Amino acid sequence: MRKILPLVLMLLGLGAGVAAGSFLRPIPEDAGKTDAVPEEGEAAVSQDSEPISEFVKLTNQFVVPVVEEGRIASLVIVSLSLEITVGSAEKVYAQEPKLRDQMLQMLFDHANVGGFRGSFTDADNLVTLRAGLREIAKGILGDLVINVLITDIIRQDS
Repeated sequence: MRKILPLVLMLLGLGAGVAAGSFLRPIPEDAGKTDAVPEEGEAAVSQDSEPISEFVKLTNQFVVPVVEEGRIASLVIVSLSLEITVGSAEKVYAQEPKLRDQMLQMLFDHANVGGFRGSFTDADNLVTLRAGLREIAKGILGDLVINVLITDIIRQDS
């Protein structure tokens, strides 16, 4: 236990620092503009064919304990972003506490059924995790949500 507590505190401090830095970072003037020229080999997306989207990074990481035999065997840290319709960012931030609460519960459930054990980054495992998170986001925000992206995921075994 003496070795775990400093590790947990370090990870929480690191997560809080990263979250504060990204939250306080100024938004560039050209953020959200979609008039960029596609790279060679990329297809240009017509405004008529698909809704244009933007991305919102949730302000804090999710820290999920993995419990085995009554003790914390590892910690999983997950960073998420939402792909949303353009102009919906304020609505996402207004609902973020509710969104985080339900997503965290889903991540705990995923951990409790063994989703973060073994090869937790297996494609099938991440598809299941992402689908569950997307269902929660759509349940709270409706059609504003296009997709949920797992931008970082790490597991620290004790």
